[in-house]
Amino acid sequence: MNFDYTNPYSSARIPLFARNVVSTSHPLAAQAGLRMLLLGGNAVDAAVAAAAAITICEPVSCGLGSDAFCILWDGKELHGLNASGRAPQTWTPEYFKRKYGGDEKNPPKRGFDSVTVPGAVASWVALSERFGKLAFADLMQPAIEIAERGYLVPPVVQQKWAAAADELRTLPGFAQSFLPRGRAPRVGELFQFPAAARALRAIGSSQGAAFYGGEIAQAIERFSSQHGGSLTAADFAAYRPEWVQPIAQSYRGYTLHEIPPNGQGIAALIALGILGQFDVAALAVDGVDSQHLQVEAMKLAFADVYRYVAEPASMQVTPAQMLDPSYLASRARLIDMKRAQNFGAGNPVKGGTIYLSAADESGMMVSFIQSNYMGFGSGCVEPTFGVSLQNRGHSFSLDANALNPANLVAPGKRPFHTIIPAFLTKDGQPVMSYGVMGANMQPQGHMQTLVRMLDYGQNPQAACDAPRWRYHEGMELNVEPAMNGATVQGLRDRGHVIADIGGAGNSYQDFGAGQFIWRMGDPGREGYLAASDPRRDGQAVGF
Repeated sequence: MNFDYTNPYSSARIPLFARNVVSTSHPLAAQAGLRMLLLGGNAVDAAVAAAAAITICEPVSCGLGSDAFCILWDGKELHGLNASGRAPQTWTPEYFKRKYGGDEKNPPKRGFDSVTVPGAVASWVALSERFGKLAFADLMQPAIEIAERGYLVPPVVQQKWAAAADELRTLPGFAQSFLPRGRAPRVGELFQFPAAARALRAIGSSQGAAFYGGEIAQAIERFSSQHGGSLTAADFAAYRPEWVQPIAQSYRGYTLHEIPPNGQGIAALIALGILGQFDVAALAVDGVDSQHLQVEAMKLAFADVYRYVAEPASMQVTPAQMLDPSYLASRARLIDMKRAQNFGAGNPVKGGTIYLSAADESGMMVSFIQSNYMGFGSGCVEPTFGVSLQNRGHSFSLDANALNPANLVAPGKRPFHTIIPAFLTKDGQPVMSYGVMGANMQPQGHMQTLVRMLDYGQNPQAACDAPRWRYHEGMELNVEPAMNGATVQGLRDRGHVIADIGGAGNSYQDFGAGQFIWRMGDPGREGYLAASDPRRDGQAVGF
């Protein structure tokens, strides 16, 4: 790929070129991964160390009680790992009806009845056992040191932390763990998390067994019971992550790979399959025609995703049906270049997140994402071990007559999931590991940045820096303040409802943040171009 290395967007970042790289949303996490590479570890070792460290450095977005997904190139082939959590065995629609009445459409947003069994720690263990080189306990060491010694809280993390404090301060264990002075830390204040260091040490020495069958699982069961939850150590002991085959979509001679449902990665594939019917490169990169077309393609994708995607065994259609070329072509024909539309689902049967990436000079590349879902997840933090638990259970439906009945809650079931890593190949060879954080912004970010790189030749850092839009529902669209004013007005003129997000600072929350590693050179002589999003405190590092 011959990139344009000029950058037309305001940015404090420049691409990093190195043979071994780690790119994350927090510098200390990136450096934790780099330490493993310098010790002789590989990209998996780096990714796991960075993932553990960022549970401490960016606790708003992830914790030891998060879920995770991964796509990795091992040097020969692509592998996918689904480490999303499963519902406790007590969870049924009747369970929630008894506790909350029959009017609720979803499980609670916060508290123990929003927590499924966390999968992130299991993903670290599975990746390390299958592909790592270093001892698993060594991968936990940087995170342990950061938790014990503490770190100075950076601006973006602090902003998100302060925004969540008032809502969560009364939830079990939250204030004790994350409001050490009775408030969120200020920028530059030291934050220490000795309870999480205790957990990380136990996880490292037991190869994860303490978390899924030992003292940590038992402590979480006791804590859950004390606060009205039903999560048990047996739920933890039964948990296993799942190795999966990524699903794919060709675009401009490249192939984008995503984790299959229960995640929303298929939305990016659908949108690209629709865009493939148009000559996007003939449209001005930041002009209204290009942006309108991408928005409409994304809306069509979400219409199907929200209707059909759930735990695979419960889905009424298959991913292959949703990605059928003739079906996508029929969906593309619904787009009107002169007006915005509110699309419904088609009928395919006829045919608080962090993202990080690591790559090493052997050719191994890792695309990894973990999240507690909404900021600080459930708000419940087991105090003995500092396990901040996600709230993925909120994504289940409690109504068999909902838009997507396949997502109805059931014991041991996985909910519809938002976090998605991405991987790009060409002719069966690795090209880029990348991802963009932020709930339903993730597939939108995957699509927008990839179009910039493949259709317009923008280098990954420029594609990352460019202003983004975010579709919510109906006709509503948010745009970043830096987006061209004439383009924004053109979108309004076509019927898009541009909703106010209240200023540039909200870009941190609303438009995601990405990390990108693009492979340069030939196999056996790997080098990489790495980019890190300026919307976070992050950094790409390498040697």
